[in-house]
Amino acid sequence: MAKDGPNWEGLLKWSLAHSDGTRPTGNLSEEDRRWFMEAMQAQTVDVIKRMKDITLVMQTPEKVLKEQGVTPADIEDMLDELQEHVESIDMANDLHSIGGLVPLLGYLKNSHANVRAKAAEVVSTIVQNNPRSQQLVMEANGFEPLVSNFSSDPDVNVRTKALGAISSLIRHNKSGIAAFCLANGYAALRDALTSENVRFQRKALNLIHYLLHENSSDCNIVNELGFPRIMMHLASSEDGDVREGALQGLLELAREKKDGSGSRLGEDDEKLKQLLQERINGISLMSAEDLGAAREEGHLVDFLWSTCFNEPSSLREKGLLVLSGEDAPPPDVASKHFEPPLRAWAANPSSKKDSSSGKKESPLLLGPGPSPSPAATDSQVSSSREGDSNTQDR
Repeated sequence: MAKDGPNWEGLLKWSLAHSDGTRPTGNLSEEDRRWFMEAMQAQTVDVIKRMKDITLVMQTPEKVLKEQGVTPADIEDMLDELQEHVESIDMANDLHSIGGLVPLLGYLKNSHANVRAKAAEVVSTIVQNNPRSQQLVMEANGFEPLVSNFSSDPDVNVRTKALGAISSLIRHNKSGIAAFCLANGYAALRDALTSENVRFQRKALNLIHYLLHENSSDCNIVNELGFPRIMMHLASSEDGDVREGALQGLLELAREKKDGSGSRLGEDDEKLKQLLQERINGISLMSAEDLGAAREEGHLVDFLWSTCFNEPSSLREKGLLVLSGEDAPPPDVASKHFEPPLRAWAANPSSKKDSSSGKKESPLLLGPGPSPSPAATDSQVSSSREGDSNTQDR
């Protein structure tokens, strides 16, 4: 890539000069075509070539890189560039073909925490919604260092990034989920929930919710490991995302209890009820602006209350689940003017009575009516003809 950056101004002037609409379009001269192609090619990056160059650096021993003056910050910048390239699924899958996946996974064991964290970020990008790369990482034994970093790395940022990569790796990946459970992943998630790092807690709660949603039988494991009490504690967190994540986890457990699958909150039911009532009281005191921000939390509290105690929460009774002007149907202004006559008559038949004369309009009949009396024959025939005339006019 050119060091001075693309010559966008020159390209813009060239484009305007050849498409200003003041003259008919024609074929480019050979000189113009050559200039344009050279200008574009000068700014084009050969992604595969760059990925191969980065692969060579990753394959070089850390000691040799240090001797050549390459710093950990330089490695981070290189991994940043690699992450941009592998955002394309095709490029992500090609990384293995050019020999770059294995050395990238090796960086998960680098002696510098920032490099380990950045390598996990790149892995997360590679495997996200990419079954092929998920399989390649599993086959290259990339799962083991990720789990190791997640469960025991001394740097919480490394643990958080590793957890993010694991979440992307095992999502919609049955073999990955099975490997996570066998690696005692739920115990590591429990440790993450008890940490003081909010980002770490959020990622752990998101993965727990996904795993329980995918495999409800795991609720038994979660209960045995004491997750409900931890989640109830986190449901009072100062961080809104943590509160919502904890409530989502508790809701999954409560639904399993209701289905009678053996998973239960048990003796913690009363504590849960007290917690939910505290959240209801807190939400009830919020301003309209704060209610908007806590809308999802309010719905979770209400769902959890109704699931556990078979009755709606007081949030519903107070009308705090639907904010003013939100989710309400639009005012019905058209039907008053375009209401079908039959529907209008059926809705209010008394309006058809003429109170002054006592006469009553005959309802429209779909079949032949009763035979008219001889005295009214002439009058009705005349009226019928007028009605037929009106019908034909329509």
